[in-house]
Amino acid sequence: MTPGTLGLAGLFVLIWASAFNAARIVALEWPPLMALSLRFAIGVPVLLAVAWFVRARLPARADTPRIAAMGAFGMGGYLGCAWAASAVIPSGLVALVSATAPLFVALGERLLFGRHLSILAWTGLALGWLGVAMLGLPRAASGLEVAAAGGIALALVGALFQAGGLLAFAPARGRIDPWMSNLGQTAVAALAVAPFALVLEPLPVAAPHGAAVLALIWSILVVGLGGYALYFVLLRRMPASSAAALQLLAPPVAALIGWAMLGESLRVTDVAGGAVTLAGLALLLRVPAR
Repeated sequence: MTPGTLGLAGLFVLIWASAFNAARIVALEWPPLMALSLRFAIGVPVLLAVAWFVRARLPARADTPRIAAMGAFGMGGYLGCAWAASAVIPSGLVALVSATAPLFVALGERLLFGRHLSILAWTGLALGWLGVAMLGLPRAASGLEVAAAGGIALALVGALFQAGGLLAFAPARGRIDPWMSNLGQTAVAALAVAPFALVLEPLPVAAPHGAAVLALIWSILVVGLGGYALYFVLLRRMPASSAAALQLLAPPVAALIGWAMLGESLRVTDVAGGAVTLAGLALLLRVPAR
């Protein structure tokens, strides 16, 4: 890996991790689903302009349902749960639990499509779920931390939504223009999240202050646009498995940012469970694609 590619990889990890910290800042001050709906609504015209500028090709009609499924579940459901969880648990913990989506994907491929899993893959799955248990059980056992246990459960449901969206979208991922895919998913996610925001969150709400506004702008432009573009660049410079593995660095980086900038703290069991979960995900990434 050249120094330039290494630098881009580091920048990508920093941006990807910061998405969870930005969500935490917004969710502590504003209703999370409403803020996320606003993020999607603003993101659609921005992505439309980018898709027009790069002359992104339209998807085939047969692939439209797959984009819709990824938008509703893999983006709307996943981020909706993650942003709601950010209101009650630290951003690093949300990032870590959200990173369990590959565990659900691997299990779904086995149960739904009959994919053979090697001993290495089963070991990775076992370690991943052991880590999740180490994260959730100590918190769930404490009556004083019901909200924290609920936040972990929300983030876990979000990871399940993301996996479902990915499984539905996977057959079409190689033939759909990535910018058009992002645009379609964001538009569907906006339509999916907005009704829940209107029903579940109180109205009216006060306008967010400076930090929350900046965090929302960061989430839209730097993460949603810059992070996505940077990932495309990395996919051209390094193997896809290596680019995917970079996302495993997001949880610890998000935890460090949360500790340094937001005054967040993590339990010893959070750190230990996170290490076990990341080890399991790393094993899954080493399994050859079939």
